[in-house]
Amino acid sequence: MKSIKTILSIFTICGVFVLNAQNKNERSTLILGTTAHIGNGDVIKNSAIGIKGTTINLVMSAQDYRLDTNAYDTVIRMYGQHSYPGFISPNNVLGLVEIDAARATRDNNEVGSITPQVRSLVAYNTDSKIIPTVRSNGVLIVQSTPQGGRISGTSSIFSLNGWNWEDAVLKIDDAIHINWPSVYSSKWENGDIIYFENKNYLTEVKELKTFFLNAKAYSKSDFNLEKNLRFEAMREVFKGNKKVFIHADKAKELSEAIYFIREQEIKKPVLVGAYDALLVADLLVDYNIPVVLRRVHELPLRKDDAVDQPYRLPALLKEAGVLFCLQNDGRMQAMGTRNLPFYAGTAAAYGLDKEEALSSITLNAAKILGIEKQVGSIEIGKLATLFVSKGDALDMKTNNVTIAFVNGQTIDLSSHQRELYEKYMKKYGLEVN
Repeated sequence: MKSIKTILSIFTICGVFVLNAQNKNERSTLILGTTAHIGNGDVIKNSAIGIKGTTINLVMSAQDYRLDTNAYDTVIRMYGQHSYPGFISPNNVLGLVEIDAARATRDNNEVGSITPQVRSLVAYNTDSKIIPTVRSNGVLIVQSTPQGGRISGTSSIFSLNGWNWEDAVLKIDDAIHINWPSVYSSKWENGDIIYFENKNYLTEVKELKTFFLNAKAYSKSDFNLEKNLRFEAMREVFKGNKKVFIHADKAKELSEAIYFIREQEIKKPVLVGAYDALLVADLLVDYNIPVVLRRVHELPLRKDDAVDQPYRLPALLKEAGVLFCLQNDGRMQAMGTRNLPFYAGTAAAYGLDKEEALSSITLNAAKILGIEKQVGSIEIGKLATLFVSKGDALDMKTNNVTIAFVNGQTIDLSSHQRELYEKYMKKYGLEVN
């Protein structure tokens, strides 16, 4: 009898937990009074943004007579502040690398040259201490990407909140990543960069083409006596369900990568880095190939380029009709991701419209990654992944995130950097902002 009572008690407790979880998921929140930067170019002053469960169910002016504040469990009034869709960081090792100088914390580079079967999905670390510092500046989504070799592996896209990768994943195995052979190699000599021709360039391109031809032949059969993991990872590429990100910078590399895309009939290509994208802009537009631009805050690759060339490139590509988004590649990549919004701010200062600059790290990034139906803008039906800042989120002097949501849940904005800031401000009797 006691056993039966114990079992009934357990079921009752479990039922209460399930009911509470369901109620929590269905709770609704209304954010009033912010200037809403939608992400698609539209701006709504004095906005009303409604969240129910995990999605956005209302976007309108707070002065609209149809607005019913009583329909929401919680109403948050944030007049004078700015709301934005969560910023998206493509091509990033966030979650795969903790400390660049400590080999044991780097899980972004697998042994081997051609490893499309390597997946960032199961290596992604939701407990990374870098993630909170990134979220505090409004970056809420990342494409966690393997690096190294000719074909680095397969990336996945994550929301920056969750107990484990199963909770955080937004899109599984979204793309494979190819590092296109370099036409020129470089080295430092007497304090200067010396370029010299890569004599193995044609051989390396041929090896890549041969792999694609073999993988395509393999994928035409649904049954193979001997399973090849590398070729299996390519099946969805040829079906058009998985994107191919080709990393290249120079004009010759870009143009030959584009012809490779056409030759191999790659249905969803993206070029990454693309320093010389402006020189092949016509090809990019003709073949409808988007670009993930290299880091904006950097020096030009060539001595004779204008020093502000990287800053002006986004505006020039926009004028040429190329779809692009921004990223944070290069050294200190993971921890530097917090600067992503400021890259967009620099692009705006050098010719790009302010809302177009915002789109380069929100809706345009979502389109290029293939997740625009879920995130990238503050629109009804999309996931409620957004944040509110006291000032302009693209300006490092005014970016101050006060509240953020990932899939409708408010997230903790504290970080070890914030803790240190508050600690020493209080030590010297200064006001904490």
